[in-house]
Amino acid sequence: MPIERDDIVGVLLAGGQSRRMGGGDKSLRHLAGRPILSHVIERIRGQVGKLVLNANGDPERFAGFDLPVAPDVVEGQPGPLAGVLTGMRWATQHAPEASWILTVATDAPFVPTDIVSRLLAAIEAEHADLACAASGGRRHPVIGLWPVRLADNLQKAIEQEDIRKVDLWTARFKLAVAEFSEKPTDPFFNVNRPDDLDEAERVCQVGVL
Repeated sequence: MPIERDDIVGVLLAGGQSRRMGGGDKSLRHLAGRPILSHVIERIRGQVGKLVLNANGDPERFAGFDLPVAPDVVEGQPGPLAGVLTGMRWATQHAPEASWILTVATDAPFVPTDIVSRLLAAIEAEHADLACAASGGRRHPVIGLWPVRLADNLQKAIEQEDIRKVDLWTARFKLAVAEFSEKPTDPFFNVNRPDDLDEAERVCQVGVL
């Protein structure tokens, strides 16, 4: 049975502390005249049924985006796996029709507009449990498609086994990898530092996506 848009919740991960950018929310920095988060939303919204933003702290700073904001469901900001788990739990409560979540980083303004179909194709081709994206020979563990049914397993791994690295947990399952070209621009380019923001502006100006 084919997976439809409503079967997938898009989870926008904004839980990091942005130390390399000097603090604050990277996703709220402006790129081509609007927040980076706006670019990510625009590229993901049409691929999923519902969208939720995973972010800690005061949710009011994201009020202008008209999205539900879900803080980590585990304490201590243990990293991106907490965001994945939060997305799974949010989907169970607010989108019970969805059996998958797509996670994307909110500092990746060029995330592909076909990321869902490519990840699904990789899962189907390899009869895998879940999938992540890769480009230029490098995997991007937090850009992935995850089955909601693994939520209990993930919560146990985080809380009882102190698992923090995404790769350590996904190694327990059959993981498919969807390869994307990094030419002319890496679609998973991260805006981590001020210099990265300058480079992203150049990409937007010349349109090399």
